[in-house]
Amino acid sequence: MTAGLIISAPSSGAGKTTVMLGLLCALSDDGVRVQPFKSGPDYIDPAFHHAACGHACYNLDSWAMDPDLLTAIAAKGEDADLVIAEGAMGLYDGAEKPGAGGHGSSADLAELMGWPVVLVVDVTGQAQSAAATALGFTRFRPDLPLAGVILNRVASARHERMTRSAMEAVGLPVLGALPKRDDLILPARHLGLVQAREHRDLEQFIASCAEALRNHVDIHALRTCADGLSRPGSTKVLTPPAQRIALAQDAAFSFFYPHLLDAWRAAGAEMLPFSPLANQAPDPSADLVWLPGGYPELHAASLAAADRFLDGLRHHARTRPVHGECGGYMVLGAALIDKHGESHAMAGLLGLVTSYQQRRIHLGYRHARLLAAMPGFPAGTALRGHEYHHCSILDQPDAALADITDASGTTVAETGSYRDQVTGTFFHLIAPGE
Repeated sequence: MTAGLIISAPSSGAGKTTVMLGLLCALSDDGVRVQPFKSGPDYIDPAFHHAACGHACYNLDSWAMDPDLLTAIAAKGEDADLVIAEGAMGLYDGAEKPGAGGHGSSADLAELMGWPVVLVVDVTGQAQSAAATALGFTRFRPDLPLAGVILNRVASARHERMTRSAMEAVGLPVLGALPKRDDLILPARHLGLVQAREHRDLEQFIASCAEALRNHVDIHALRTCADGLSRPGSTKVLTPPAQRIALAQDAAFSFFYPHLLDAWRAAGAEMLPFSPLANQAPDPSADLVWLPGGYPELHAASLAAADRFLDGLRHHARTRPVHGECGGYMVLGAALIDKHGESHAMAGLLGLVTSYQQRRIHLGYRHARLLAAMPGFPAGTALRGHEYHHCSILDQPDAALADITDASGTTVAETGSYRDQVTGTFFHLIAPGE
């Protein structure tokens, strides 16, 4: 396995993505072939990673994916010179109970793959105390390899000296110290960062991150810390749900895991992308229409007016299956109410009515046991996925698609639903699995 590193932190917001993008861009500019990965269920960061180095980023999720699937996806990095994975939340944050391959934490992934951790520590408002935080992270699981620490948001040369000396005094290598810069913060909204395709000056932002890393981080020393375990190859196969799949892809429907696309294509499926926002109907020759999640709430009026898209979707559903995930599920419903309280008629293939005027966060891993078949999976199949949205469900009159629990085993009310050949879930599929 190619040697790698995991960029992690004590918590969200410490600057992992800034460091990740800067490293990917700086190394790529130097001729290093870098393969990015993202730990956990995230759609937005991988698009930034792709933009920074030109290579598709894949999610690695130890809660939803068994070790064979993790190994198969990690093999995407075999042709690279270096693998870099960005962690999610804090280093040890994951599900309450373990799933297929672990708790889903970045620490689990580091242990499974043997990739040392680079800990990004936001030192705002502290100096020597930051060393105590970092030391605690090394002692919490002493067997976990730590490459070193990058200090972030350093206020001055004196601040850096004080923090660096405290780190070095307790044996923690400092790989760099990034000064506090407001221009190296990505804009965010309710589901995380603004998407890469919507960033007004993404190329310049990434170049600025790379410049900061070159000037303030010892990239050569960081590269020498990379390592990885030798793991047996995996032939894990994910069977496609149909031969010809019409997949919605645009700013309203952009949340779909690339490992699924790759696996379906490798198994012989043909993907037929189309844009509902451009009022394109799904390909009439498709065996299945799949609407991923995304931001339909930001484009509800446009989707409601997309007559060719909606008519084509309804026509397809008369004879062949349609499936929607999260935002795609909402569009299959009767109506979507935006944050201003305006109701927009959707496809009406299901009776679901959702509202963003009455916001309620739904977040976490999901384990589903299908009560009825959905594309690619018969009734009784166990699936693993992740749910994240802020809508309220005002009406869900159709039959429940699945019995669903969270990662602790607690039943959740968002069961998904089905009517004839139309199915929908609030969770995004990651992999089949008990």
